[in-house]
Amino acid sequence: MAENQAQNPQTEKVITLSASLLEPFQGHPFRVASGEEMEQLKESIREYGVLSPLLVRPRGDGRYEIVSGHRRKAACEALGITELPVLVRNMTDDEAVILMVDSNIQREHILPSEKAFAYKMKMEAMKHQGARSDLTSGQLGPKLRTDQQVAEDAGESRKQVQRYIRLTHLIPSILQMVDEYQIAFNPAVEISYLTEEHQRMLKEEMDACQATPSLTQSRTLKQMSQAGTLTREYLHHLLTEEKPNQRQKFFLNQEDVQRYFPKHYTPQQMQQVILHLLHTWQHKRGYNKDTQER
Repeated sequence: MAENQAQNPQTEKVITLSASLLEPFQGHPFRVASGEEMEQLKESIREYGVLSPLLVRPRGDGRYEIVSGHRRKAACEALGITELPVLVRNMTDDEAVILMVDSNIQREHILPSEKAFAYKMKMEAMKHQGARSDLTSGQLGPKLRTDQQVAEDAGESRKQVQRYIRLTHLIPSILQMVDEYQIAFNPAVEISYLTEEHQRMLKEEMDACQATPSLTQSRTLKQMSQAGTLTREYLHHLLTEEKPNQRQKFFLNQEDVQRYFPKHYTPQQMQQVILHLLHTWQHKRGYNKDTQER
């Protein structure tokens, strides 16, 4: 009976379904990761239950596709909860994609790859729909570009959305490096223009040299790849060049040194004191060395 209610848009309401009937969204770009946020969600569900029902759509075979609520389903499964509150809604593929992206894109922690594929999916869906035909009336002005509308919905610039979508052209192993902050965003965008063969060569050389190209170098690689002149030998030469952004850096954690200073000291004041003490230590060390040599 619950299924009959779900199929009728006139009686759309929250019902309870078995978790075994719920399938993930096809091509869902957002990962359901474990961690502190998942633990907080599990704790909330354990104490209060599922406060917001999952949004699903019928697949036509007695099963349902999750549009919004993958993390809630995972949390419930981890807690042994098998019956979930859901709102069943009939949607087209394009409507479901747009709603799925919009319900996830504002999360606090989103990987670059997640944004990349989410923006791409939404833009393709909006193109199928006519890129928001409700914005084409004479009173509202000309229809917005699809990427511009995606950007406004996400609070990004149009160019930034385009850059994210470029990341979908990276081979998986390099895209993973972007997600793990092993390679910067802007160089990765330039690298996305390399052919797949050149990207694989670059990944092998990056692993061998334990280095990544700078933005300027990435632009050079892009030009050479498009011209068909990029070689493995040049990649090795480029990656073994010393770059300012890859010189070894030294950091002090503020929490580690704060206990040695008054609470009102600013980071700048602490830095000045540390540098002064190092200068004094260096001078004293040099004096002792000269004395010992005599």
